[in-house]
Amino acid sequence: MLRINRENLRNSHETPWLILDLVMLGILFVNLTWLIFDALYATDFVYGLLGTYFPAFLNAYDPIHANFLLVDLVFIAIFFTEFCFRWAVAIVRKEHLRWYFFPFLHWYDIIGLIPTGPTRLFRFLRIFSILHRLHKFEIIDLNQTAVFRFFAFYYDVFVEELSDRIVVKVLSDAQKDISAGSPLLDDINAQVLAPRRPVITQWMAGVINHLGQSIQSEEHGEVIREHVRKSVGKAVRSNAQVSSLHYLPVIGKTIENTLEESVTDIVTTSLVNLLSDLDAERIDHFISVGIHDYTPTADALDKEVLNVVNECLELVKAHVAQQRWKSHLTEKESAIPTGKPEI
Repeated sequence: MLRINRENLRNSHETPWLILDLVMLGILFVNLTWLIFDALYATDFVYGLLGTYFPAFLNAYDPIHANFLLVDLVFIAIFFTEFCFRWAVAIVRKEHLRWYFFPFLHWYDIIGLIPTGPTRLFRFLRIFSILHRLHKFEIIDLNQTAVFRFFAFYYDVFVEELSDRIVVKVLSDAQKDISAGSPLLDDINAQVLAPRRPVITQWMAGVINHLGQSIQSEEHGEVIREHVRKSVGKAVRSNAQVSSLHYLPVIGKTIENTLEESVTDIVTTSLVNLLSDLDAERIDHFISVGIHDYTPTADALDKEVLNVVNECLELVKAHVAQQRWKSHLTEKESAIPTGKPEI
């Protein structure tokens, strides 16, 4: 049920406007009722019915029907006066950015002033404009009305179905362009990655330097150092010249172990120095010169990236195509007590 919040009405200082709106609604109701009656009066059925049962009324109303445009002009004059008054108040209050915005925002009032059959229907929109204004000032709460919830739900259904189809169509066209050889990857590289290469190289340098410091750390680098030690030891032991040292009596095994430890330390220190000293300028030079012409697997990589993009778009399409309003309706119906159906 529609209720008026009197406290908000007092705080909004909209009471005079509410009274004016109610008066104009009454006049609008009389005008629209009269329009409907006059339209029915012009039909043979109603005219004959009135002539049979109310001949006196027929004789009295005939001159009014013949000059009904003049009667409607009286209502139009009232509506036009009220429109100009509201326009003047809007200018004084500076409700809009420009003074001439008011008639454009209330175009339906202007069209409703035209005394023709179709345009008179726009006078109905005044009812919705009044309700919207009262709802904006929280004098009434349309969200609590069953009619509003009904139309809001099916409006959301319409918008969701329409927007989902548009989004799926756009994504499908994008997939076709990509599959047809659209230079997407080249555009990404030239317009997205290239301008950000200094930032990317700086980040890569920071990561590599941090990795070198971690290897050097006694606490965090033990795993890498142990891996290097095992790899070097395996390489040293598999070397024919080094392996022949253990044939030397007494000192052969010692020389082999000393050589293995020395090479391990040299490799570890070299790796730490390499990672710690590498800066963004060297990485940028390496990218632009060292791997600029590397193309053996470029085609395979491009295809794989396009497949990834295509699969991501398919997932987006599947998510967008889900009719969430159906699940919302199901939850809504399951929450309704048995025997109390709701629209």
